[in-house]
Amino acid sequence: MNALVNGEMRRVCRKCLLRDMPEEEYFRNLHEYIERLDDDVKVPSDIYEERLSKCRECESLLSGMCRICGCYVELRACMRKNSCPAVHPKWDKEPEAEEW
Repeated sequence: MNALVNGEMRRVCRKCLLRDMPEEEYFRNLHEYIERLDDDVKVPSDIYEERLSKCRECESLLSGMCRICGCYVELRACMRKNSCPAVHPKWDKEPEAEEW
């Protein structure tokens, strides 16, 4: 499937994250929610991007959602307390900010 994303045509497939899909209000609201989360509950951006790259490679990713747990992977990946829900996790939770 092709869609116009940020002014250019992109292929949107089952392996896409929400941010790669055409901007619809719901997805935009999810990203705004993530941006507004307190920094102490979020992982640093480099860890977030690393987690998302692992999710993109996962066979359980379907249209921005994890087929194992049903979450939106971009929301799950941004939170320190979360880990990959797979039997053999591709990424683990991060320590809380006060544990650093």
